[in-house]
Amino acid sequence: MSKVMIIINPSSGREKAGKILPKAEKALGDIYDEVSVRQTEGEGDATDFAKEACEKRFDAVISMGGDGTVNEIVNGLGEQQHRPIFGIIPLGTVNDFARSLGIPLNPNTAIEILKDMHIKESDIGKINDRYFMNVLAVGAIAEATYNVSVDQKTHLGSFAYFIEGAKAMIKKNPFPLTVEHDQGRWMGEAHLLIATMTNSVGGFEQLAPEAEVNDGKLHTFIIKDLSLPFIVKIIPSLMKGEIKGHDEIEYIQTSKLNLSTTDELAVNIDGDEGFLLPFQSNVLHKHLRLFVPGN
Repeated sequence: MSKVMIIINPSSGREKAGKILPKAEKALGDIYDEVSVRQTEGEGDATDFAKEACEKRFDAVISMGGDGTVNEIVNGLGEQQHRPIFGIIPLGTVNDFARSLGIPLNPNTAIEILKDMHIKESDIGKINDRYFMNVLAVGAIAEATYNVSVDQKTHLGSFAYFIEGAKAMIKKNPFPLTVEHDQGRWMGEAHLLIATMTNSVGGFEQLAPEAEVNDGKLHTFIIKDLSLPFIVKIIPSLMKGEIKGHDEIEYIQTSKLNLSTTDELAVNIDGDEGFLLPFQSNVLHKHLRLFVPGN
């Protein structure tokens, strides 16, 4: 008997999740013998539900929420003996992972994608004992995203992150950083480090346009300058996806990334506050199977 689990965050999508759920249940009910719904009430619930789906050998798990819900589900699926196929009905503010997979941001259209049963393998990342699917970031701008309120995200969308990031740039204090990667070691002072597994970061799809969800790489940018003249200088290149050619930016493609610093800095994991450096991370290549558009 085939079975699918829907994990829904009721607060996502300006609380439209409940209105969309019946359509998702009907569509999936035409494919699977059993449709189970789990509703999150707090942090970590989606991870527990995903682990349950692995233990009970569900055929598929569907996320109805934002990137935070997706991250929790990935943490429930990571390195389990049985991993259901993963589907996403995006309801969040940015939906970076869905963007990188070409999944429509309109939830009703995303439901139609699930009917096609087209599957693609995708990487996920592991950082210490946690998992992530999109981005790691270190620096004042990365920490500023924690200040974005639910109300800001509701009314401003991804622009809310830009506003808080701009405030953080005023401080622009560099920090000492040691980066170990596939080709060796980089040491110096940096204002910001971003390591992305996809081509979408904060809703912006031109930072690493060549990044693919299953290329086995962390596309890493070490930004050594955040002065206003430099920011103005790189904006045209950023819009074209060409910032990796600037002298004040180190660009590294690597399957592993180990970071350390003498400062007290925390890593931003998929947009949420993680733990203090140092950390060790690596790519789990083609670790998950996901429902994606057929084209």
